Amino acid sequence: MKPLLSIPTGYAFTSALRCGVLVGCVALLAGCRTFSPDGGMGPVAGFIGGTLNKELVAVQTPEDEVRARGIVEGLLKRPLTADAAVQVALLNNRGLQANYNELGMAEAVMIANSRPPVPTFSISNVSTPLELDIEHQIVVAILGLVTQPARSRIAADRFAQAQLRAASATLRVAAETRRAYYRAVAAAEVAVALASFNSAAENSAELAKQLGKTGALNQLDQARQQVFYADLTAQLATARQQTMVEREQLVRLMGLWGRDLDFRLPNALPRLPPKPQTLPTIEQDAMDHRADLQIARIEVETLAKSYGLTRKTHFINVLDASGIAKTQKDKGSGPAVDGGGIAIEFQVPIFDFGRPRVREAEQRYMQAVNLLAEQAVNARSEAREAYRSYRATYDIAGHYRREVLPLRQIIFDQSKLQANAMLIDVFSLLTEARERIAANINGIEARRNFWLASADLNAVILGGGHAGTQTEGSVMAAASGAMAGQ
Repeated sequence: MKPLLSIPTGYAFTSALRCGVLVGCVALLAGCRTFSPDGGMGPVAGFIGGTLNKELVAVQTPEDEVRARGIVEGLLKRPLTADAAVQVALLNNRGLQANYNELGMAEAVMIANSRPPVPTFSISNVSTPLELDIEHQIVVAILGLVTQPARSRIAADRFAQAQLRAASATLRVAAETRRAYYRAVAAAEVAVALASFNSAAENSAELAKQLGKTGALNQLDQARQQVFYADLTAQLATARQQTMVEREQLVRLMGLWGRDLDFRLPNALPRLPPKPQTLPTIEQDAMDHRADLQIARIEVETLAKSYGLTRKTHFINVLDASGIAKTQKDKGSGPAVDGGGIAIEFQVPIFDFGRPRVREAEQRYMQAVNLLAEQAVNARSEAREAYRSYRATYDIAGHYRREVLPLRQIIFDQSKLQANAMLIDVFSLLTEARERIAANINGIEARRNFWLASADLNAVILGGGHAGTQTEGSVMAAASGAMAGQ
């Protein structure tokens, strides 16, 4: 039970107390925050604008919806580039818009914490046959008033943290969309290549069938030609299925449906850049720019402020002051009598001196410090790994373009000449054809892996999530591996 310490005083003193409380509340109200016109999106857009160079819209009104829709429709009329796909996702992804709603909720919490605690008003009416008592009481949490500036600063830090979380979510959606775009284009390019090879194999199988009827080609060579065509047909069906899967993943990230699904992708991945990026300060770049590290830093600073506040107030849990006005009237002919006073109420910490709360705050602070240190170590490692993967995939894709594919083409052309001159049999020619097809598919996947590694590198520096190309796997490995193993 909370004991009540009541100090009756004169009415003048009560009026002074009320005036003092009123003046204090007015002073605190002067520091109250108001809602920002853009819902707190200004810093988010500023952070993203300098890194992604994309437009952001938190859809809050019909006008915002019309504006975002106009941009999306304009981008979907042309064959999508990676940047256009990212822009569509940033405007049309409803999950990202939900993150922006969380930012609005965080701003509301910040504004609520910037205001003084709400006073409690009470009135009691006690009537007996002899007299009537009417008592008015206003209760104000003194501890809330004293700690309100500190709580306001903590809430402002939480709001800044929410803005960084919104920026991090934006970067994550952008990175995932870019990866999905490259996978979708690569899958379509593989399917087109296999369709071209399959058409040539169909013609060869038909020719072998006609030659078999004339006796110019034995049954074994006919069967080899037919199974080559059958294998390519199965691999083409697999590639087309994978193309559909990758395209749908891109569709989900861009938030498209209905007539928007008719968007067009280019026929091939972009060419490799002339030179790879050189990033000698990749670790420091990640430490300076990653949104998740900035969120963790603010968490440490906020918990430090909260820990300090807990240490100062741990002894007192509740401290309220109330002004009391009382009117007593005799039901006879006597006049009404007014009186007043104040009451101060607080909890006596007989069994709890606040030490558990201080220990909990201390441990939460140390936990945040350790998590920040872990994130910093991981960020450095991820940055090194991402850059090495970027350089390795660039070199591999360039090697396929300069060496492997030209040599495979020369070998296949020479094999055809020798087969026409009856210098090699059909089996040798089919073997070379399979290896050439596998090399072309591997070359496409090498370019895809480079662009995925490039997206991963940007994500690691900015904090938009990390998915190493080593874990991506070979989307069309089944096609190339099966044909190479024939």
